[in-house]
Amino acid sequence: MGEVIHGVSLFNDEDIYLLKEGNHFRLYDKLGAHTLVVDGKEGTYFAVWAPNAKEVSVIGNFNSWNPHTHKLSPRWDNSGVWEGFIPSVKEGALYKYHIVSQYNNYTIDKADPFAFYSEVPPKSASIVHNLDYKWNDQKWMEERKKYNSLNSPMCIYEVHLGSWRRLVEENRCFLTYREVAHLLVDYVKDMGFTHIELLPIMEHPFYGSWGYQMLGFFAPTSRYGKPQDFMYFVDYLHQNGIGLILDWVPSHFPTDGHGLVFFDGTHLYEHQDHRKGYQPDWGSYIFNYGRNEVRSFLISSAIFWLDKYHADGLRVDAVASMLYLDYSRKNGDWIPNQYGGNENLEAIAFMKRLNEMVYGTFPDVQTIAEESSAWPMVTRPAYVGGLGFGLKWNMGWMHDTLFYFSKDPIYRKYHHDSLTFSLWYAFTENFLLSLSHDEVVHGKGSLLNKMPGDEWQKFANLRLLFGYMYTHPGKKLLFMGEEFGQWREWNHEESLDWHLLNYPMHQGVKKWVRDLNHFYRNEPALYEIDFSYEGFQWIDFRDYEGSIISFIRKGLSTKDIIFVICNFTPVPRFNYKVKLPLGGLWKEILNSDAKEYGGSGVGNFGGIEAIERPFADNTYELSLTLPPLGILIFKKEIKEQPLKDFHRKKNKKVVTKSS
Repeated sequence: MGEVIHGVSLFNDEDIYLLKEGNHFRLYDKLGAHTLVVDGKEGTYFAVWAPNAKEVSVIGNFNSWNPHTHKLSPRWDNSGVWEGFIPSVKEGALYKYHIVSQYNNYTIDKADPFAFYSEVPPKSASIVHNLDYKWNDQKWMEERKKYNSLNSPMCIYEVHLGSWRRLVEENRCFLTYREVAHLLVDYVKDMGFTHIELLPIMEHPFYGSWGYQMLGFFAPTSRYGKPQDFMYFVDYLHQNGIGLILDWVPSHFPTDGHGLVFFDGTHLYEHQDHRKGYQPDWGSYIFNYGRNEVRSFLISSAIFWLDKYHADGLRVDAVASMLYLDYSRKNGDWIPNQYGGNENLEAIAFMKRLNEMVYGTFPDVQTIAEESSAWPMVTRPAYVGGLGFGLKWNMGWMHDTLFYFSKDPIYRKYHHDSLTFSLWYAFTENFLLSLSHDEVVHGKGSLLNKMPGDEWQKFANLRLLFGYMYTHPGKKLLFMGEEFGQWREWNHEESLDWHLLNYPMHQGVKKWVRDLNHFYRNEPALYEIDFSYEGFQWIDFRDYEGSIISFIRKGLSTKDIIFVICNFTPVPRFNYKVKLPLGGLWKEILNSDAKEYGGSGVGNFGGIEAIERPFADNTYELSLTLPPLGILIFKKEIKEQPLKDFHRKKNKKVVTKSS
């Protein structure tokens, strides 16, 4: 067991050149632990990047964790890669790298940055593991472009896998990947969501970080099973027509000693200067995006999840913290760039390269930026100066909308602009409207508890919020539990409060969201032109006294037209008149105040006729009954009559794809 065969390598000269250049984006095929057969001997090839090490050895349960038994050798090409083949070390072996630094003989035992599998935390050893799996999602992979297109419906269910549901009766903390796959797919299919987004599934030492303090950039957490179990999870989603988006965190990493920090006795992955290399908000380290090998490491991680796990998209966390050198820092605590500005030029270049490589390799996926500032052109291609993301979370819409909804309706007329302001910038980016986990933690209260009024009004407000969200331009995201009106804040240590579905009001919210999802997916007017003014038209945004807004959503075909009107007060409005560009019967398709959703049943008996009036603007008039704290969604099936003032040339192209 003490034998190490040197001279065995998965690297060639081109690999080393690309690594040094910062352009090797499949390092997971080279670095890490890979089982091989060499000269008829089965074993494992180990390779690790540690350029400032004096010695590197592999320690594990196969050599009693002895650092003197299996020493790796450095490559001759000054790449900083140490490698060696150890016979008889097979799949399932536990291991770490024992590193002796060139500086002060500093020694440390490190987990493998490229490990495919790790021990269940708080244990931290890496595990030799192959990623062999027979996929059964060929149909999805061949057709997923139409599901992930920016011209397609996208309603995302955000999930923390460890707390979505637990088997309390079996006294178990977590469901396995395979168990939750069937339960979650059945639920999501019934509810009508198109995609699931998982809070970071990558291995993370502290469960309370929800995965955002991750160290396993190439390993799904072992808390829920093995890598093949997670592959089964993804496979089963795809077989049932559901896409998967993974949260991914290239912005920072935790300080745990077995991880990336001070890896070879030097600041290898992070900046040495704390003013650039330490994130005070999260107590974590910031990657050195200017180091070529670090860029290769991160982009290889992104490609890995799309390649080996068939993910359909990556949501990149905390982009604003990467863009700005002074993010959450006081004067004197940050270092300006070479031009004296606060822009992180190295991080900007990294993100552009990331998106170029992701879309160049997988043109049918999406990258999504969680970016909370007004940085321009986040979702425009890198070649025109943008960051190259496909979508951006609309944090402004989220903040203003929740601020508005939190107000007692009697005061909402004074904050009407908070409701309408989003349409001034709604088409400057490819926006995704998110009501995420961040809005229901840390004392912020659940969505239901943010709503003012008595219990009936809280539920009515919540249904109105969801209806407004689904008809507003932009793709959609809801966090688990919001769809049935959970009262409590989300707690990652407990299951959602599924027992609430025994109560009619919670069932009503759930049915409302389900009907919204299915209606949204079947109405091109609500998703085909999300990122252009051509898909939206205000009918009336000026009625601040009544706290009422109305607008039209349009599809590529002039036959696809949806009319929406919202009443943000608890007072029903009778004979409320609006002008529309089209006459005839408008069918009331959805009404959030319907009794089946827990409402009072105020509405328009299924539809109403728009009557032509001798107005100067040649429009038609609807006289409506508006329910209290309600949204009405109407549809007009147009056969031959064109929309008046429907300013679109018949064959005009609508450009929405960013990358």
